[in-house]
Amino acid sequence: MADRSDWNRNMIEEFRANRGKVGGMWEGRPLLLLSTTGAKSGKRHTTPTMYLRDGDRLLIFATKSGAPTHPDWYHNLVAHPQVTVEVGDQTYEATATVLTGEERDRLYAKQAELYPQFGDYEKRTSRKIPVIALERRRD
Repeated sequence: MADRSDWNRNMIEEFRANRGKVGGMWEGRPLLLLSTTGAKSGKRHTTPTMYLRDGDRLLIFATKSGAPTHPDWYHNLVAHPQVTVEVGDQTYEATATVLTGEERDRLYAKQAELYPQFGDYEKRTSRKIPVIALERRRD
């Protein structure tokens, strides 16, 4: 089996070649590409992730499939909240904001209702899975 970086690279290529559409287990699911600046390295990293539309915002979920630690991209956007979003055939700059409290809980529950694996991820870990809002920059 290919390692995770090969898997991500292949998905990113497929996403870009097909204007945001991919096949396999991700077919038909809302997927975006998130580009962050490395918290330590300062290098750009692109990661495919599912999202939930919430008005003008896109919400992403730092599940790491229920692992005990946050994904690297989460640490990157906390350190550098200016990110690049690719969704469908659009690419734009956005600001990432970590949601808290009732808003976080309500929106995570909504995602878990739409995609039950998100509920499974929450059961697998003792950490509170972060919910992040991506808002298009208007400058």
